[in-house]
Amino acid sequence: MAKFGPKDIKKLRETTNAGMMDCKKALTEADGDFDGAIAWLREKGLGAAAKKASKVAAEGVISVKVGDDKAVIIEINSQTDFVAQNDVFKGVVNTITQHAFNNNLANADAINNSEIDGQAFSEYLSLQIATIGENLVVRRAGMISSDDETVAINGYLHANSRVGVLLGAKCEDKDTADKVRAELKNIAMHAAAMSPKTLSYKDFDAQFVADETNGRIEKVKKENEELTRLGKSLKNVPEFVSRQQLTDEIIAKAKEAIEAELKAEGKPEKIWDRIVPGKLDRYISDNTLLDQELALLDQKYVMDDSMTVGEYINKVSKGKAEITDFIRLEVGEGIEVAEEDFAAEVAKQMA
Repeated sequence: MAKFGPKDIKKLRETTNAGMMDCKKALTEADGDFDGAIAWLREKGLGAAAKKASKVAAEGVISVKVGDDKAVIIEINSQTDFVAQNDVFKGVVNTITQHAFNNNLANADAINNSEIDGQAFSEYLSLQIATIGENLVVRRAGMISSDDETVAINGYLHANSRVGVLLGAKCEDKDTADKVRAELKNIAMHAAAMSPKTLSYKDFDAQFVADETNGRIEKVKKENEELTRLGKSLKNVPEFVSRQQLTDEIIAKAKEAIEAELKAEGKPEKIWDRIVPGKLDRYISDNTLLDQELALLDQKYVMDDSMTVGEYINKVSKGKAEITDFIRLEVGEGIEVAEEDFAAEVAKQMA
């Protein structure tokens, strides 16, 4: 005789989100024991998840949570964008994000190796996979935290939840940190849109810069060919692509060349000091194209393109703040998804 009734089935379904017939079978197998039924469903979930885990999870969302002294960002992948918009999936994302935030889990490994609600995180995720019906992966995560009141932390999540950014800045005092915090959200919005890959040109690997140099110079030459065809002004062809390459010696030579040019033009030497800085800045700008594309602090700030992001934060903080931490995640970056041959797949199913 069954030791459970409709109310028990309803309660188990609400607790686990499993189907009604699965809940009934779980209670039957567990002889009415509620915890035993949950364990049975979990085991079933593990079995279902094992099949789904072979599916590439390249869709999903970025989740961001910001507090006064810390912020967390997580990429949680699903197989399809349809599931990523599902309310159940969104609930799972919120649970995982809050879990990481509350327990200071600073990366994906820490999350995946943690315990949540008294069970291994892997078991929890497998149960969600079985419930939702798609493979789910906590792929990447990051955290910025500090108990120092002179550190400002903020972040931004784009409306489509596919791009998120966290920023941290070290300030000279609390008042500056309070002011800079709001600015960091705007800069995070900039980073979401402009896709920088690193904080500063100083972070670039020297070999990466060397490998990028010739191609980017050739790109400017090709652009000039088109500008010539259109009868428009040409761009200055650079010798370099990053501030990393602009040694003191190279800057000095550039200054000498500018002064020689001014002399040849007959410009009075007494006004050179008003002309040289601007021309030198232009030389540096022409020869740092890689930095402007990929390094946040060296990009022109979209809200004031008369200066770089680094110059802007220096201006608004009156030189009292420096952005030191930067994390940007976009759904699916670096994931290779094999293209399916639909005809072959149909033939395989009919074989």
